[in-house]
Amino acid sequence: MHRFWLIGLILTLSPAWAASLEWHSAERAPAVVELFTSEGCSSCPPADRWLSEFKNHPDLFTNIIPMAFHVGYWDWIGWEDRFAEPEYGSRQTAYVESGRLSQRYTPGIMVNSEEFRAWFNGRRQVTAPLVASGRLSVTIEDGQLSARFGFESESRPLTLHMAYLGNGLSSQVKRGENAGKTLRHDFVVLDWYRAHGEGDWSVELPEAPEAGQSRTALVVWVSPRDEPRIIQAVGGYLP
Repeated sequence: MHRFWLIGLILTLSPAWAASLEWHSAERAPAVVELFTSEGCSSCPPADRWLSEFKNHPDLFTNIIPMAFHVGYWDWIGWEDRFAEPEYGSRQTAYVESGRLSQRYTPGIMVNSEEFRAWFNGRRQVTAPLVASGRLSVTIEDGQLSARFGFESESRPLTLHMAYLGNGLSSQVKRGENAGKTLRHDFVVLDWYRAHGEGDWSVELPEAPEAGQSRTALVVWVSPRDEPRIIQAVGGYLP
């Protein structure tokens, strides 16, 4: 279940969140890779494997942030993707409506909130934007997440996004286009929360979801309130 947060809403915390973490972005944003994928799509496993390769990237979560949004619009073929949520498909639709994506399809790849069709021509390297994006600072302490973002050109209302990611996940697909295959996934978005604000946020973190992952990460990013475009992002693995 995915929740739209209002600042001040208190949710149940996990005891594991007693640890303190701090993440600070550089002035330039990292390369954020968003993969829209589905276990019901036979073309998606190569893209899933490519995203998994970022586990070994030396600048993971500093200069490169990968996320896999599983969509459910192929579930009708015969296999229901357990990681898919309507909100993830809606995010891809928002990219189409904003003109940043030509249409909904899988595997669909956005890099720095722009369509990355070069992947289909064999390109596998991605680069971060060269323009300044402002600094995003995030502190997590005793289950409380505090975030601050400042950049003059983005003074309008903003949305803070928080997504839990899971690594080391797998599914044995029994029906549909991938029937008989064991699919392995990393950086799967397991839960996604949002809070409105104007550059300062303080929210209570919910407990990280458990889907059988071997490792959990949290990614935090800022976007204009009425756009899917990512302005700045930070993240990292959780204890």
